[in-house]
Formats: sequence, structure tokens, C-alpha cells
Amino acid sequence: MAGSATTTTGLGAGAIESRSIDYVPESERHGKVWQQGPFWFLGNFQFFTITIGFIGPSIGLTAIQTIVAGTLGIAFGTLFMAFHATQGPHLGLPQMIQSRGQLGYRGVVVALFGSWVTFMLFNVVDVILLGGGLNGIFGWDPVAIAIGTTVIATVLAIYGHDLLHRVFRLILVVSLPFMVILTVAIVTGNVAGTEAPAGDFTLAAFVAQFVAGAAYNITYAPYVSDYSRYMPRSTKTGPIVWSVFLGASGSAVWLIALGAWLATNLGATDALVSLRDAGDLVFGGLGSILAIMSVLALVATMGINAYSAMLSTVTAVDSIRSVNPTRMLRVVTIVILAVVWAAAAQSFGGNAVGALFSSLVVMLYLLVPWTAINLVDYFFVRRGRYAIFDLFTPRGIYGSWGRRGLVSYAVGLASMIPFVYIPAGFTEEAILGPIAQALGGTDISAIVGLVVSAGVYYAMTRSLDLAAENPAIEASERTIAQTMP
Repeated sequence: MAGSATTTTGLGAGAIESRSIDYVPESERHGKVWQQGPFWFLGNFQFFTITIGFIGPSIGLTAIQTIVAGTLGIAFGTLFMAFHATQGPHLGLPQMIQSRGQLGYRGVVVALFGSWVTFMLFNVVDVILLGGGLNGIFGWDPVAIAIGTTVIATVLAIYGHDLLHRVFRLILVVSLPFMVILTVAIVTGNVAGTEAPAGDFTLAAFVAQFVAGAAYNITYAPYVSDYSRYMPRSTKTGPIVWSVFLGASGSAVWLIALGAWLATNLGATDALVSLRDAGDLVFGGLGSILAIMSVLALVATMGINAYSAMLSTVTAVDSIRSVNPTRMLRVVTIVILAVVWAAAAQSFGGNAVGALFSSLVVMLYLLVPWTAINLVDYFFVRRGRYAIFDLFTPRGIYGSWGRRGLVSYAVGLASMIPFVYIPAGFTEEAILGPIAQALGGTDISAIVGLVVSAGVYYAMTRSLDLAAENPAIEASERTIAQTMP
């Protein structure tokens, strides 16, 4: 098992985390269910989320229509995200290592491509948003902003799991009261704006906002176990699912609604600048406080993107050639990834809303088949029973290439193509599938991909001999009990 020889403690006060893709022994499990809610609440509690609320108004929706579509999308996407959370405590593994159980030791690189693109695209867009916002408020140089925020996020990712959790809780406690003040002022009419435009509702625009909301939290699915794997194996499914769901959806719905109001009533096009302006309408200085706290939250979120990108990268390398997941490997990988996303952000262009929407849609296409296959396997096929050690060898019961999972992923992805709609921004021109075009630009590809991928995988696993896996599972459990209590 990769990393099984590691004898140092995975975490410690002020220490750089030693664990990466290896199993977390029960003796190092110290996480608590209540910590998941605030962690994922802050993950969406920054101006990146406000920008998602700009999408609906930019394509003709009113604030109310945007809020309804965004809320439905967030609820839909978070449902899938939250159920992945239970895999971390039960298996003690990063999310994408567990995916070897469906796709195989080497076959997992197919899903790793989608997860890696997701983590890196988030940080590229984050840097674009930070550069535009801080330049608009303080006139700071976007290149200097990119370097500074990348360095901070890199340090957070290097120190790892515990520091990320502590920093997230601290920023949330400090920033929450100020955001409450702004929201109450808006709701009570103490922040004056212009009369909102009437809007021009179309089903395609409503679905586009729904897809953006759904994609936002479905794209968190490959992260979740990375930040819940330090919890005890005895952690119950219900409490952790609800903690993650309420945390991740609560802040997202709140700030998408705020973004919709800012876009329609203040004509906002830059989330950070508009947040500052709205805050200063309540009282002088509030806007600057809100902007600074939102920047800190987004930079911290860049840290979790970098951390999970590192896990995906190391897993991909390990799938080709076995590696020892040392601290040095973690640090070097994170630094290289930081250079890549900072450089990419400089060449991506300045259309933040377009870049955000297009990136979210692409992420959704890549991850929908994977999340369907992974959850069906965990909850309905193998029901959480895996041979931990066999996930770390191509000679184990899961093999090098998981035929059932790979075929299901390919079929699910192919089934989405006629329904896709990728707006201009990620590409120079919009990409429209024939069925999406016939539906007037309405994109239902995510629903199609989920149903097809899940159905194909479940049908193909009917021939799977689960009883033959029992000896390997029992041997793995004995080894864990004897050597990793």
C-alpha cells in the first residue's frame, strides 16, 4: 500500500501534514461532524459565489427568477456532494483513491483528469476575480495580486488539513456578523438601489442559472472526503451528510441571492467592487471590511483547491508508477501546481463572469458521470465494503482497469454531448449540441448524464461477484486492526 510505511503522525499542532493519498489510521482521526458545516459554509461564503448570482441577470432573468433557479440548482448539486462526505470517515482515504474501486488502479486517471481540471480551473478563475476586484477597489496590480494570493494559498495547502479547518472557522466567525448587517440592511430597504429591470424570462436562461448552481456544488464532490477522512470510522452517515449539505448550500443560496440583487439593483458587474459599494451605503468602512474578509475567504478556498489538486496529481502519478507519498512530494507538487494556475490566469482573459460560467459548465460535464458511478457503487452495489489495501495495487481485486466503471463513464459522457451548451468564454464561440439547440439553448445534459451513467453502471454490476471480494476485504480489515489501530 502506497505510504503504508509512513510512521510519522499525520497531523500535529503547527506541523506540516504528512498524509496525502495514504490511509489515515484510527489513532489519527480527530475530526468532528460539527466542523464540516462551518468548513463548507465558508467554502462558498465569498464573492466568487456572489458572481454566480450575476449570471441570471446577465442573460435576462430578474433577481427573483435568478434566486429561484440558483436555489434549486444549489440544492440539486449539494445533494450529490454531501453524500460523498460519508466515504471519508468510513474509508479514511482521499476521494479519488476510493474511485479506484470503480475505475481500477490505473483507470482512475480518467476521472482524475476531470477532478484535476476542476481544482485548477477554480483557482484560475479565483485569481481572475481577485485581480479584477482588488484592482477596481485599490488599484493594485493584477500580477502582484496573483502572486501574493497564490503564495498564501500554497502555504495553507502545504500545511494541510488541520490548518485549513482552523483558518476557515476563524474567517467565518469574523466575517459572518458583517455580512448579516449588509443583508439585513438590504432586506429592510436601507440600501437604496435603482429600480430593477423587468427582465425577459426564457426557459433556457432559467436552466442556465440552475446548471450554474448545480455545477457549483457538484464540483465540490471530488473534494469532500479529502476533508472528512480524519473523522472516526464510527461517524454516522445522516449527521455528516446533513452537516455538509446545510453548510455548503446555506451560504451559496444566501450569496447567490445577494449577487442577483446587486446585479439588478446596482448594475454590478464586479462582485468584489459591488460588495464594497453596497457595504459603504450602510455605513462608511463596512464595504472595505466586507471586501477584505471575502478576499481572505476566497484565498483560503484556493488553499483547499490546491490541496485537493495535489491529491489528484499524486494519485495519478501513483496510478502509473507507485510513489511514496512523503511530505516532500506533497510540497513539491503543490508548488508546481501553484505556478501552473497563476500563469494560466494571466492568459485566460478578463471576462470574469464568462470565464466562471463556462468553467463551471465544463467541470459539470466532466464530473457528472463520475459522481453517479461513485455513489451508486458505494451505496447500492458494494454498500461501503472495500478492501482498503487492494486500492493501492493493480494486482488487487479492483484490477488495473475497471471495465464496468470506465464503460459507464464513457457512455454517460457521450450521452450528454447532444444536450450540451457551453457559452462563449471558455471557448471563443458557444458550443451547442443538436438537442440543446432544438430546445432553444436549454441544457439538461447533467440530468441525462446522471441517469445514464448510474443506470449503465448498476446494470453492469449485476454480474459482479461480490462474495469473491470478501476474503480481500477481511484480510485488509485484519491488517488495519493489527498495524494501524
